[in-house]
Amino acid sequence: MHDIVLTTLNARYIHPSIGLRYLHANLHDLRHRAVIQEFVISDHLLDIAEKILAHRPRIIGLGVYIWNGKECEQLVRILKSLAPEVLLVLGGPEVSHFPHRLDFSQADHVICGEGEEQFHQLCCAYLTGSAGLPRIITASPPDPDRLVMPYDLYTDADVAHRVIYVEASRGCPFSCEFCLSSIDKLVRYFDPDRFLRELATLWDRGARNFKFIDRTFNLSMQRVGPILDFFLRRQPPFLVHFEVVPEHFPFELREKLAQFPPGTLQLEVGIQTLNADVAASIHRRLDMDRITANLRFLEEETNAHLHVDLIIGLPGESADSFGRNLNRLAGLTRAEIQLGVLKKLSGTTLNRHDAVHGMTYLPYPPYEILANDLIDFTAMQDLKRMARFWDLLYNSGNFNGSVRLLWPDQDVYAGFLRFSKWLYGATESTWQIALKRLAELFFAYLTEELGLAKDEAANAIAADLLKVKGRPLPVVISDNMTVHPGSLQARNTLSPGKRQARHAE
Repeated sequence: MHDIVLTTLNARYIHPSIGLRYLHANLHDLRHRAVIQEFVISDHLLDIAEKILAHRPRIIGLGVYIWNGKECEQLVRILKSLAPEVLLVLGGPEVSHFPHRLDFSQADHVICGEGEEQFHQLCCAYLTGSAGLPRIITASPPDPDRLVMPYDLYTDADVAHRVIYVEASRGCPFSCEFCLSSIDKLVRYFDPDRFLRELATLWDRGARNFKFIDRTFNLSMQRVGPILDFFLRRQPPFLVHFEVVPEHFPFELREKLAQFPPGTLQLEVGIQTLNADVAASIHRRLDMDRITANLRFLEEETNAHLHVDLIIGLPGESADSFGRNLNRLAGLTRAEIQLGVLKKLSGTTLNRHDAVHGMTYLPYPPYEILANDLIDFTAMQDLKRMARFWDLLYNSGNFNGSVRLLWPDQDVYAGFLRFSKWLYGATESTWQIALKRLAELFFAYLTEELGLAKDEAANAIAADLLKVKGRPLPVVISDNMTVHPGSLQARNTLSPGKRQARHAE
């Protein structure tokens, strides 16, 4: 039995909650009276409630995020119906800012902000029978030096099977209006020596998959350098993921990034828009010369796996403007290009654009844009489906070469959007399309809609699919091939070293 249950619903098992571990670590003298129970959003809510209440807790702390908000809304009602005497405390980004667009009125307390210290105080007060605290508790950002680091709370199973989330800093100095991180403009760093000791302990325990949740990792070379050196001194296999701002890659940083061997470094590069007017309107800085030079460096001179982001539906951004962004970015890099959909999060200042640009959003999570004055609902639906199909073909790695047959005139956006509309018409779905079926549909579009010769289309698709050894080809593809699969595979496999060859294609 535990007096305090810390719980949340993760998007997937592989993603553990660093937030719950921070809360647990900073309970201090109450730590032994608490337990972490993690679930995933596909779990049945009644089973979740049963497992939580089996501890007969006096306090339940529930982490609420955009991906689990609807499920948490229902879980709150279930828990309060079954155990109204249990103190139910909510925290997390989804409840930290107003207005709340889901009904959490039955919760006893809501902690807004980074709640490690306030949650400890609340538990102490409640368990000792002290005077009650207000229902809405606003948490001031804590000094990182006062926090107990949570990394010993990753279990051996976590280390072996899950992504290990870590952070060297909190806050972000930029003011992008769509992002909650822009609210906390003071960047606060954890003591580097203490943090590196924690990393070393995790490594010694066998951790090899690290994801840094710092919003802008490459701000300070003084801070970044020792962390990069930590990994450069170690032998693969390992994978480390950082989010980076695209304009800031000084020489010292470039020198270190270029030393990472293949398969060890993943960088998420936030672009969002390449339209200068749109970027300025949402307080997003945009230095295209630096972005272009840095993307070229990352692609040509490092082995980093890159994700670059574009957002659909920004205020003042038409579909044509978004298309020009995509064309330009696809010309700059062969990296994964994540096509995200604008979300209006409580706490951001995006609402100031609502009247001017006719912004209409989904009224419940994930609060995605539905339409604006430049992109109507039907066109927005087309773009959202395009984003999904883009992941299936362009970002999946299954059709790296053949996908480019969709835009023979080099208009990536127009070519892929036409295919996307055709594919949705053929399937009436953006989910659960098996790879074999997708390849067959892709072949049909290339040959029947674009008029490509069947052997050319089949050979191109086969060359991509056969990069995975032993993968069977759809009959319609193999029946139309004229080149031996072995030669196709050899011709289309990129070497794992530097990537100059990609720009020569």
